[in-house]
Amino acid sequence: MDLSPFEADNSVSCRLVSEIPEVCKTEDCCLGIDEAGRGPVLGPMVYGICFCPLSKKEELKDLKVADSKTLTEAERENLFEKLDEAKSYVGWALQILSPNTISTCMLRRTKYNLNALSHDTAIDLVQYALDSGVQLKEIYVDTVGPADKYEVKLSQRFPGIQVTVRPKADSLFPVVSAASICAKVARDRVVKGWNFAEDLGEVDTDYGSGYPNDPKTKAWLLKYLDPVFGYPQFVRFSWSTAQTLMDSKAVNVHWDDDEEDGEKAAQRQNNKSMLSYFSVSAGGNDQNATHQAHRFFTERRLKSLNTL
Repeated sequence: MDLSPFEADNSVSCRLVSEIPEVCKTEDCCLGIDEAGRGPVLGPMVYGICFCPLSKKEELKDLKVADSKTLTEAERENLFEKLDEAKSYVGWALQILSPNTISTCMLRRTKYNLNALSHDTAIDLVQYALDSGVQLKEIYVDTVGPADKYEVKLSQRFPGIQVTVRPKADSLFPVVSAASICAKVARDRVVKGWNFAEDLGEVDTDYGSGYPNDPKTKAWLLKYLDPVFGYPQFVRFSWSTAQTLMDSKAVNVHWDDDEEDGEKAAQRQNNKSMLSYFSVSAGGNDQNATHQAHRFFTERRLKSLNTL
């Protein structure tokens, strides 16, 4: 699994794919869908599909694939190697959704929650398989949201293909278990080798499981919270855990808007305006300070982008 396309820019999403087995282009196939990393506040979420001919279902089952959450990291890595060795009849594709992508989607003005993002990602991966010539006849999915509604949605989107959506599908259908393993292995490798674009010095990688209720994760979030610029892009800043810490530990910032001058708004709430950090030259005015502030943050943003 070559992660270099994502590692080159981990602020955006990236698709990784295996070769398409020739047999999958000529025989009827089944496909499983699952994800890894839906809940953590740290790192990406990875969606995976795995597919094989219907005639190879038993051979896939014989590989002893199982729900990735029930396996150790070593067991998952071993099973992924077995799937890779079966590339004559097994194919896979992954969509790595960066923390930045997840958070910016969830904080859109128009509501776009994690379930909608998950559904769209799964649909895009199925469409990729079809566009690549895979002869899909059956799709098995670990549900996101109500299973019956999701099943109807996918059936309408892909007419002529039998769609089965079930809770815990990764423990019921080997092809979903295989997708789960591919997704989990990719996420584990990405998190372990995360390249921090920000200048953080020697980064402490002891951040626990990445889940919000993990004390190690909370401690790491506190340690790497910049009071002005927030978190590195490794963090899903839309998660309530991150937002709560920013609200309590970060500097309150008031921006100018069309309704009320930023300086007045800050004074009203007994806080400093960002403009107060920029000097007004003799004979100058607040507009000069505004221009200084705008230039400062523009340059800061450009510098950040250039380091990615």
